[in-house]
Amino acid sequence: MPKSKAATADVRKPRVLIADDNEPNRELLEVYLSDLDCEMAAAVDGADTLEKVAAFKPDVLLLDVMMPKLSGFEVCQRLKSDPATSPIMILMVTALGELGDIERAVEAGTDDFLSKPVNRVELVKRVENMLKLRHVSDELERLRSYIRTMDDDQPPRRS
Repeated sequence: MPKSKAATADVRKPRVLIADDNEPNRELLEVYLSDLDCEMAAAVDGADTLEKVAAFKPDVLLLDVMMPKLSGFEVCQRLKSDPATSPIMILMVTALGELGDIERAVEAGTDDFLSKPVNRVELVKRVENMLKLRHVSDELERLRSYIRTMDDDQPPRRS
């Protein structure tokens, strides 16, 4: 059965935000992800990332750690501590690769961690998986909401 126009109107392409203060790095990540069927935007520092998240509402955020104004750790912690932005899948992409850096990223709430230089195949696969996971999570939340409304519509049970 085909979906009605109303049912398909709220469906949008997945969105990926690339946050890196280094323009060649941003451009490289954009080229690597260019075959994905998604909308992309870019942010140039930590503060810009928070602004772009609010306006663009990405599903996945590729987040550099070493950025001006706010570090990727700070951005990640802020996004994950806010219920409105916590569902965003965050992939930290950084030149930092020490165990302590990975632990700090996990403590900040990152969903995954990728060290530079980035392997194209690995990056694309991780982003694809994050987009799928985000979609499944969104569907699960819609189902939970629907079930709650169905429960609310039921008459009270008699004992």
